[in-house]
Amino acid sequence: MPGFFFSHNNMTELNGKEDCKLAEGKIHKKKQKAFGSDLKNYLRCMVPHIESGIKASNSRNVMLSAEEVIQWSQSLEKLLASQSGQGAFREFLKSEFSEENIEFWLACEDYKKTKSDHLHGKAERIYQEFVQSDAIKQINIDYQMREATAKKAQDPTHTSFDEVQKTVYILMERDSYPRFLKSKAYLNLLNQLQVNTSK
Repeated sequence: MPGFFFSHNNMTELNGKEDCKLAEGKIHKKKQKAFGSDLKNYLRCMVPHIESGIKASNSRNVMLSAEEVIQWSQSLEKLLASQSGQGAFREFLKSEFSEENIEFWLACEDYKKTKSDHLHGKAERIYQEFVQSDAIKQINIDYQMREATAKKAQDPTHTSFDEVQKTVYILMERDSYPRFLKSKAYLNLLNQLQVNTSK
């Protein structure tokens, strides 16, 4: 109920539907600009690493090329295999208020590499942060999957989150990933790198 959230005085400040539409339009434009600048800032942070030749965790130079960015469009798997791709996709998901999906997926990837004696603590943290019904970064899964995951987290193994991780991956693949590929930020980045390559 709108009256529950807004006082009468606040509601009268907006004069008619035109003002509401105008306000919504401004907010939408701000979000788009914010996403573009966030991605630019992220990529600007990557440039010193590229120039100084700092090694990535997979012991190859972190480089952002037009070829790599084109590969991101081949599959979500290839996008997430790239550190820069993960960063760009996370910024996009932030703009859509759904960054919990990639954060959960990355937490599950990390969880799979965890030593057995640390599984219980990590499983509990992932469950509390992403899965339980009042989680701060709650992922979008149904009640049955939430309950099944709760049971698996109580007696954790390396595969405890596999099913729910796959569900979140499919959600990103079908929903957010196609929009990311059509986004101005992705297309502008690709265009900029192709221009730089052709110079």
